[in-house]
Amino acid sequence: MNARLLIVDDSAIDRLIISNILSDCEYFLACDGIEAMDVLHERKIELVILDINMPRMNGFEVLEIMRKDPVLCEIPVIILTNYDETENEIKGLGLGAVDYVRKPLNLESLRKRIEVHVHIRQSQEKINAQKEALEEIVLGRTKELILTRDITIHALISLLEVRNIESSDHCKRIQSMVRRFSEHLSLMPEYCDILTKEYIDELFKTSPLHDLGKVGIPDNILLKPGKLDHDEFEIMKRHTTFGVEALSYELITETPPSFIKTAIELAATHHERYDGTGYPSGLQGNDIPLSGRILAIIDVYDALTSKRVYKDAIGHHDALEIILDEKGTHFDPRLVELFMEIEKQILEISQSFAQN
Repeated sequence: MNARLLIVDDSAIDRLIISNILSDCEYFLACDGIEAMDVLHERKIELVILDINMPRMNGFEVLEIMRKDPVLCEIPVIILTNYDETENEIKGLGLGAVDYVRKPLNLESLRKRIEVHVHIRQSQEKINAQKEALEEIVLGRTKELILTRDITIHALISLLEVRNIESSDHCKRIQSMVRRFSEHLSLMPEYCDILTKEYIDELFKTSPLHDLGKVGIPDNILLKPGKLDHDEFEIMKRHTTFGVEALSYELITETPPSFIKTAIELAATHHERYDGTGYPSGLQGNDIPLSGRILAIIDVYDALTSKRVYKDAIGHHDALEIILDEKGTHFDPRLVELFMEIEKQILEISQSFAQN
């Protein structure tokens, strides 16, 4: 038996008898609880054989200290009691001992019990080591997946910038506003279960992808300096479905990564209107996902306060008036109310990036 044991007993004879049956182990001796604690703090012990009745510090006191220590509480303890000490056995087991042996000692029984608990302890240590190794692998794979996600998102956003569809400042404004608005909403009881920290992070990461489908719109429409006619607007509206198709194209499973699902949801619903007159699906009210209702307000605000090829920027307060006028028609009325609560913070975000 390859094990490191601690024998704690005030009887020198009992310590000698027990150590004789453990000659194939590495063992340490202590005559009371104080010496035992010194050994436990200095050595890596795999099992303790602990007498209950000892001077200075008895076995119960040792068990109490071990139970409160995050390291020592994992060490199995076999307690030694006299034949008439049933209450001590029960108390010892209640304090965390894994087994008990009565005196006078049955050495064969004691040896077997020690072997069983050492084996259990060593098996548990192997399981813990394997668990830690697996956790390291999972952590590494998770970091790789997060990096892959971020690289994918950055690459897709770069497509918009290359085509002069969106500037990097616009993407940063949208992301920061979405995060701040979502964090504010998460404080409300009706949204706190949906807008978890993890989901808000997904919205932050994926919100710039909502207009990804615009890469499929011809330049003469996308960059037209004037108002679009009916036919041109019908083509422009297709950017929502183009975005969904682009994000869905590479999916080979029925359960895509969460960030892809969120990006698809944003692309598909950010032009839906609360009264059901939006596109592409004509969703109404709360049938529009919360992410789409959030982004609808943020996207319109940023569009109004930014200079575009077809229009000049308008001021913050004018933009708020337009959003208030569209409360209940274009926008979710509850979200508009909550948006107005943080309008100064939204203005700070808007002004912190150049308006391109």
